[in-house]
Amino acid sequence: MADLYLKFVNTPAGKTAARSVGLPTPVTLKRQRRPDQPFIEGNILIGAANGGKAVVELGAILASGAATIFHANGSARLTDSANVGNRAKPVELDQESPDRYTALVFDATGIEDTLQLRGLYDFFHPTIRKLTTNARVLIVGLDPHTCKTPAKAAAQQALEGFTRSAGKEIGQKGATANLIRIASGAEKNLESTVRFFLSPRSAYVSGQCVRIGRGNRTARPDNQATPLKQKTALVTGGSRGIGAAIARTLSRDGATVIVLDTFSTETALKQVADDITGHALTCDITAEDAPDQIVDFVKRHSGSLDIVVHNAGITRDKTLGNMPEHFWDLAIAVNLTAEELINDALLEADLFQQNGRIVCVSSISGIAGNFGQTNYATSKSGVIGYVEAMAKRLKNGMTVNAVAPGFIETRMTAAMPLTIREAGRRMNSLAQGGQPIDVAETIAWFCNPLSTAVNGNIVRVCGQSLIGR
Repeated sequence: MADLYLKFVNTPAGKTAARSVGLPTPVTLKRQRRPDQPFIEGNILIGAANGGKAVVELGAILASGAATIFHANGSARLTDSANVGNRAKPVELDQESPDRYTALVFDATGIEDTLQLRGLYDFFHPTIRKLTTNARVLIVGLDPHTCKTPAKAAAQQALEGFTRSAGKEIGQKGATANLIRIASGAEKNLESTVRFFLSPRSAYVSGQCVRIGRGNRTARPDNQATPLKQKTALVTGGSRGIGAAIARTLSRDGATVIVLDTFSTETALKQVADDITGHALTCDITAEDAPDQIVDFVKRHSGSLDIVVHNAGITRDKTLGNMPEHFWDLAIAVNLTAEELINDALLEADLFQQNGRIVCVSSISGIAGNFGQTNYATSKSGVIGYVEAMAKRLKNGMTVNAVAPGFIETRMTAAMPLTIREAGRRMNSLAQGGQPIDVAETIAWFCNPLSTAVNGNIVRVCGQSLIGR
């Protein structure tokens, strides 16, 4: 839904008026225009702390884009990153340069103690003001929990505070900052995540920390524009809003999609299915026989599944003291229990293909809580616990992850009172609401065959909301 304020402040008169009274002037975010669009364009500057383990792999990934690559030089605390490839051009950080950058990429895996954190300053201090609008900052580090010394763990944990703060400083440009934490030896598993965070597909994802494990290497898709070709996906709550955007995005990426929703949405559901040449399944997911209905439908129409996205969800808002018991029971049943039972049935029927994907939709309410939403926040926080536990149990290369949307422009948010709606839009680093496609693009990254090492993550799609982590 259109944000009239965003449109107004991106006109010359609107920008002047907003600034004169101290109102935010968010920029229009650039999102993916076409499936075959290069994941990154413009100028990229790459740097690495001494001993960086990911810089060579990062250079190879960046070389596959359509950008001009520069590598940092001129600092004793940074390694000479010339080995990122023949295309990279050296940049002396201590000298003035007219170049502006669409991305700053830094390999911090070599940082061993807190003194070496100075490498962050040396790289970003002279470059951060040279970012273009809609630019990207991406840092690659290690999981602090796997570090062998307290000094190294402290230094690697410090990257999170740096990333989140940098994201808040550059958000006014529509720019984002994110952190990737890799397991030892997981450098080869960076590609899908680097491509996502540097691309327009991550326009509303900022201040996030993603873990990448060793995982199982999978075959590269024949076509990066359709990485889900010959795969089948099930999307619950797929008749409208975020669910319809997820279904359309997975279809765009090549998947055959089964869209599921309630009987009351049958007309809209069939329209979505027809638009993407998919299948429509009407079902009440809280019904006792719902898991069996889903299993039978999958067996009849595709025989197996590669992807399940649990998007179906409801709100039944009341303060706890005024909440009727059926409000509580229904929110838990739809938002949490149904996901568990459906997954159990699909796994027991052995319907998941190898390297299958389960993606759940949580909420920032499940992370930070929300007034009048004890039932909703309970269910969405439960989703997070479920994902983290299931990630340790799945086999055959399967992964499970979750997205936690913040303020997304849907019919539900459009019905909010004006003041609450505007506050929701502005209370993040990008000072605007997200779009359903932002959630869908994040889910598509989880589902990419090259994301096999991305497992057990909860990624907020909230423009780096000022509440929660």
